[in-house]
Amino acid sequence: MSGTIQPLSNIKKMPNFVENKTPPNTPEQKEYEEGKRLLENGNFGQAAAALHNALLSFEEKENKSGIANASNQLGHLCLEKKDYEGALKHYQRVRDICDEAGDRMSLIAVLDKRIDAWLGLENYSKALEDSFTILDFHEDNRNVQGVVVIMERIADIHLLAGEKEEAADTYRVIASIHSNFKHKGYSKRFEEKAEKVLS
Repeated sequence: MSGTIQPLSNIKKMPNFVENKTPPNTPEQKEYEEGKRLLENGNFGQAAAALHNALLSFEEKENKSGIANASNQLGHLCLEKKDYEGALKHYQRVRDICDEAGDRMSLIAVLDKRIDAWLGLENYSKALEDSFTILDFHEDNRNVQGVVVIMERIADIHLLAGEKEEAADTYRVIASIHSNFKHKGYSKRFEEKAEKVLS
């Protein structure tokens, strides 16, 4: 995979998904924070218990931001354990809440993690589907850097799927974007990548 893609450790440290209206000293918030800390330290069993307990409490109180955050961390936990189906279930729940809240930045983050799960299952068409959704969001926001980063990931997925022509085409589009911004070195690098893929 391309070195420009944000690593898992960075994703886990992103801000909470939707505006967190949970007071910081509630038992469920303390349980959530403890579960998150345990996950970051690799204590998966204890993290799962704490996050699950927090999720149940958030559900009882119908706290959607709490549900989204706990589900997101449980998705990360499943991803770490290579339980890709489990990760997708948790991430889908987060996606639904983010969709409802109109929270595009969180939606991009959760879709990015879903791509990891789809790749774990070697389901390249679903990985591309989520990638193109992210691409659309970045294009809507005129986020050129975001466009380039997700396009590199799309090229990587095409290569994993054995789709060399599509990967080369994607690299050429990235080259043209860099060319438009007078980034000659980057443009040349991606043109060369396209040629190398097809050689």
